[in-house]
Amino acid sequence: MDPFLYLDRGTIVHRLDPRTKMILLLGAFVLAFVFPSPAYGVVVLALVLLAGWLARALSNLRRIWFVLLMIAIVTTVLWSIFGSGRTPLFWFVKEEALLYGLGVACKLDTMIIAGMIFLSTTRNEEIANGLVRVGVPYRFAFAVSTAIRLVPTILATGATISQAQRSRGLDLDSGSILQRVRKRLPLLVPVFVSTIRSTNVFSMALESKGFGAGERRTYFMQFSMGRRDAFALAVLALVLAAAFALRIMGHGGIEGFSR
Repeated sequence: MDPFLYLDRGTIVHRLDPRTKMILLLGAFVLAFVFPSPAYGVVVLALVLLAGWLARALSNLRRIWFVLLMIAIVTTVLWSIFGSGRTPLFWFVKEEALLYGLGVACKLDTMIIAGMIFLSTTRNEEIANGLVRVGVPYRFAFAVSTAIRLVPTILATGATISQAQRSRGLDLDSGSILQRVRKRLPLLVPVFVSTIRSTNVFSMALESKGFGAGERRTYFMQFSMGRRDAFALAVLALVLAAAFALRIMGHGGIEGFSR
């Protein structure tokens, strides 16, 4: 399995300026928290999934479907237990607490899916360049880009080491969950050692190329915001305005819920 998330599709979402995609990502986060009600949260989730469909990036959600499912189940159960309301549903669970738990689960999954779509449609270089263009210091933008790139590198190293140990006769798939976890724990040592070595080589490569020696930098990738970016931002502004208007009018809330 390819550990990298970016999908080179050439869709209209891919062709957006990275600054526009960052603003759209922040807008999705804001929309996710506007409505406590799961009914309105599902609409926000549908809008995010529509953007993922336009970007042809929904295939990446197969990698995290179990995580999304577990987050939804655990969040709903916990809020149903520890929340309270006025309408009895069953046993000690109140209807308002269940609805609030479903709403929180929808928010969390929406944010994770929006982030996955952003990483599926934006290269690491574009993320760093976009951060610099919005005023973030280059060193911080480079650190963010490097951290995003480091995660799939570590996963690829772990997969390579696991395959090497399997070829030597190590059985990693038999036994209970605890036994399989115990078998995989020793593999963390070579993964960490390999990561530290790669980091050391990476730092020497940066020093040899004079990283941070100059005040002003030039960039190979050049971006400019065009009509499609203006249209996307205008749609986001309209959606946010409609969402806040509905919330101010009292829609999308859960009456009677208390923590």
